[in-house]
Amino acid sequence: MSTSLVPKWHWHALDSADRLDPVPPPLAEHRAQDGCNFVVWRPTRLPAGCDTSTGTLRREAPPGRVEAAGRTPWSDANPACYRTEISGAGRRLRLKQFLYDWAFPAVDQPCLWGSATRPVPFGAHRVVWLGTDYLGHRAASARMARTTVELSVLEGEFTDDELVGLYAALRPAVPAAVPRVLATPFADLSYWARHRPAPVAVPTGVFAFQRRGRTPEDTWIDSDELDAFLTGRGLPVTVGAFRADSAALFGDRRPAAELDVVYSAPDGAELRLTAQAEGAGRLTLPPVRDKHPALHEVHDLDGRPVHLGYVHAGFGACDAWWHHPGQGVLRLLSSAGPDLGRDAFVRLLTALDAALRPPHDAGTPQ
Repeated sequence: MSTSLVPKWHWHALDSADRLDPVPPPLAEHRAQDGCNFVVWRPTRLPAGCDTSTGTLRREAPPGRVEAAGRTPWSDANPACYRTEISGAGRRLRLKQFLYDWAFPAVDQPCLWGSATRPVPFGAHRVVWLGTDYLGHRAASARMARTTVELSVLEGEFTDDELVGLYAALRPAVPAAVPRVLATPFADLSYWARHRPAPVAVPTGVFAFQRRGRTPEDTWIDSDELDAFLTGRGLPVTVGAFRADSAALFGDRRPAAELDVVYSAPDGAELRLTAQAEGAGRLTLPPVRDKHPALHEVHDLDGRPVHLGYVHAGFGACDAWWHHPGQGVLRLLSSAGPDLGRDAFVRLLTALDAALRPPHDAGTPQ
């Protein structure tokens, strides 16, 4: 249970998908913040020659397929999203902001999946990835205080310095919202945890793993019971600067169920642990590489092999699979950043492994 005295973030959502706007309305960033389950960022400096910046809000609504521009075609989910189009002098780009919560954001750059990427640090503890998006556009991606901020060039040419400069000039639209969003457990923010639409099968890291379908037994643990639940499962509540804020069981409630734990840091950085009892199914060793350019090595951990993948040694994002004698097969993912490169990640994994104990209470809180 969080000990933070900062109040949780609360936002406005529609009560029916039928009330979604046919076309997302123009709305300034500071006004849109009240309708978003994530921190909304506003550009304070535009690339040279660009003099127009128009933002629109796609509001959150319960699951349901309706005729509404901007909603996703691959799910009946209707999460919030803020879109900004910046243009001028024959050039045009788009920023898209949202909470990526239907899976772990694939190597922290899901819109660039499959392309070679280059990290550039900016601001405090942040990194932006430059590459090519799934539409073949020149693109970029960063996570900022948990918000996924994706950029796609729609017309004309922009230099690397211009794209990185745009990210560096982003500021919170409502500064007071930032600590409140970061103090809110992931499960309380997540559209998929709250509304439980069917999971979307997407890549999640260097190694292949996708969660398909949904069972009635899928359970997000109540935040008031989280610490006791993790202790009973032999899992630590803290790992370095990261603290568990949410956990979920996927599948049945036996010890073999997949358990996901979200560990978050005060700045919004994230670790995601998946624990699965030995022989239970999808976590198998050695893991299979997914289709993304990345580095892969086998790290020795007290005589046990850790299959370790990462996009960049200095910035991550990292993906590790290994076996713990008391916990079975484990997977640990991380977000990216100057403080989450390969060596820092290995130190966190080593500390986590040392803190693990055999479960003594594998039940699910009722």
